[in-house]
Amino acid sequence: MARAFLFVLDSFGVGGAPDAAAYGDEGADTLGHIAEFCAAGAGDRAGLRQGPLSLPNMSELGLMHIARSASGRFPAGMPLPEKVYGIYGAATEISRGKDTPSGHWEIAGTPVSFDWGYFAMEGDAFPQEFIEALCREADVPGILGNCHASGTEIIARLGEDHIRTGKPICYTSSDSVFQVAAHEVHFGLDRLLAFCRLARGLLDPYNIGRVIARPFIGQSASTFQRTGNRRDFSVLPPEPTLLDRLIEHGRHVHAVGKIGDIFAHQGISRVIKANGNEALMDASLSAIDAAEDGDLVFTNFVDFDMIYGHRRDVPGYAAALEAFDARLPEVHKKLKPGDLVVLTADHGCDPTWRGTDHTRERVPVIAYGPGIRSRSIGVRRSYADIGESIARHLGIPAGPHGRSFL
Repeated sequence: MARAFLFVLDSFGVGGAPDAAAYGDEGADTLGHIAEFCAAGAGDRAGLRQGPLSLPNMSELGLMHIARSASGRFPAGMPLPEKVYGIYGAATEISRGKDTPSGHWEIAGTPVSFDWGYFAMEGDAFPQEFIEALCREADVPGILGNCHASGTEIIARLGEDHIRTGKPICYTSSDSVFQVAAHEVHFGLDRLLAFCRLARGLLDPYNIGRVIARPFIGQSASTFQRTGNRRDFSVLPPEPTLLDRLIEHGRHVHAVGKIGDIFAHQGISRVIKANGNEALMDASLSAIDAAEDGDLVFTNFVDFDMIYGHRRDVPGYAAALEAFDARLPEVHKKLKPGDLVVLTADHGCDPTWRGTDHTRERVPVIAYGPGIRSRSIGVRRSYADIGESIARHLGIPAGPHGRSFL
């Protein structure tokens, strides 16, 4: 039995990216700063968590040593484990940008060597000709927003105007992304998705990576909340990924969470939707049960990034990490001889950092399973080494970009 389970803790960076300064992120360290804040008491929240960051299972899998290799120091307040199990190291991103598609595609063996298109930082974010064409084809009276913004903030600010006027809320970030927020009832979920599909086609000439539908409910600024019906409309990866190669060799790829959207549903056998980290873990455990010899279960745990990183919520991020760590023994119990689990991330989103955007960081690489010998793999030159290690484990030919650590 040779199966692989790849879990991406979305935005769980470990600092130390050598090119962080080029992105305005020199010194960003998601894990290190969360641990530092928790050790100082700034990660406490009544009814949620208190005290130093506690990740005993990931620490025993090498997380503390990963942090030191990536950023030069152990996380504050976290005890060193007596023994480390499995393979542990960090990986440096070579793709352009610090966004979700680039990170995931590189993890799957396909780095991004081109420059994404981005929207203007000053004035109106979106080109006038694009907005005019989109509103005309979608038959909407106009848009609200047209700026860089945090999703929760702009919904609170413009949601009531959106309900009154019928104009969708359109905004962006430092990523190559066009985001659309609209009310599930007043505007309609199907209409929102159709609007985003139109935008996806119109944005291709601008080389924009993703269009994201952000549906919400509620009747006023104080009651608006986003729902689990988010959809990402991504461009295709620039060349075949690990997922395509697995399908070509008769394997199955079980895509849990937003993985299917990130890869534009290419190289996917089965899409499993779930909302929130707990539900995503439940779905992953079920997918492990269903996986056959040679299969890959690929999950994105989105809450770390979407709910806590972008909102700069240190106690929330810390609690989410602790909750994920506490469920890892459930994964361990389901492993069979020949299975491989890989834990990693796609970028950083340091909740102590300025702004609300992703941060350019190295990511952890933890790999373990029955019979896996414990060892350090140091700092890998590319996330693509993760995909090539899984390819080797599952017995398919190597790709052109990464190098297996198995």
